[in-house]
Amino acid sequence: MYKENLIEVHQKIKPYIHNTPVLSSKLLNEIVGAKLYFKCENFQKMGAFKMRGATNAILKLSKFQRSKGVVTHSSGNFAQALSLAAQSIGIKAYIVMPSNAAKIKKEGVIGYGGILIECPPTLKAREAAANNIKDTIGATFLHPSNDIDVILGQGTAAKELLEEQPNLDAIFAPVGGGGLIAGTALAANYFGENCKVYGGEPFEVDDAYRSLKSGFIESNKTNNTIADGLKTQLGDKNFPIIQEGVDRIIRVTEKEIVEAMRLIWERLKIVCESSCAVALAALIKEKESFYGLEVGIIISGGNVDLNNLPFDLF
Repeated sequence: MYKENLIEVHQKIKPYIHNTPVLSSKLLNEIVGAKLYFKCENFQKMGAFKMRGATNAILKLSKFQRSKGVVTHSSGNFAQALSLAAQSIGIKAYIVMPSNAAKIKKEGVIGYGGILIECPPTLKAREAAANNIKDTIGATFLHPSNDIDVILGQGTAAKELLEEQPNLDAIFAPVGGGGLIAGTALAANYFGENCKVYGGEPFEVDDAYRSLKSGFIESNKTNNTIADGLKTQLGDKNFPIIQEGVDRIIRVTEKEIVEAMRLIWERLKIVCESSCAVALAALIKEKESFYGLEVGIIISGGNVDLNNLPFDLF
């Protein structure tokens, strides 16, 4: 259903994104007992995969819609992605961020030309502020993960990975709002050969795991995780894709996340966020199931606060 869409989307966004490198590590292969290929979206423009979906969503707008700008509410990477994508295409981006969002990510929004609007740190306040901008200015609201144009854009990361490594048996991705893993599932279905998709999720925010079990979109009662990019929940656009295309979701502890993050920093010699380390942590947790296979891992982003690293927590 979406194969031609993914091909078309990839062609359209190529001038605005990087085809990010794929790295491997002999030591990490030995630890897991599989051949691992890391798709490094931490090297993407603005430092995360979300540049792909934001760019595609803007390019899909009409000339009139672009003239009014776009608006979103986000505490992190989508805020920066939409700001940079809008700047690259030449339109305005209004970014609603909670007052307690990381300072480095607020600065990133401003640096990329986004118009920052702060609000109280509740979903209700975020939605109200975004709706006010939409109603008064006429800007088009773009959801960070529950938008098919965003999902298709995110899927191009896995498409590129499969073009470089077409024999992958599995791809792991972290699960937050669901846009990345839904896009990954579509790409694996259309461009992989029996390539299964697995999600990694913290125990502290395991709404996607519970959603697949119950068949309904579940919410989280707590958000006490260092994986700050994974605190959001699935939406009605991406959930059906995840239900159909994701084999299962593996939950990991906070300690397992930090240990996986340390491995990526030390062995791949790259900066990654705690959120994206969840994918490797999930694979390591159940490595016996993937022994001898070829496995892709989406390194989703590298926007970290160097003054607030988690390595000394455990």
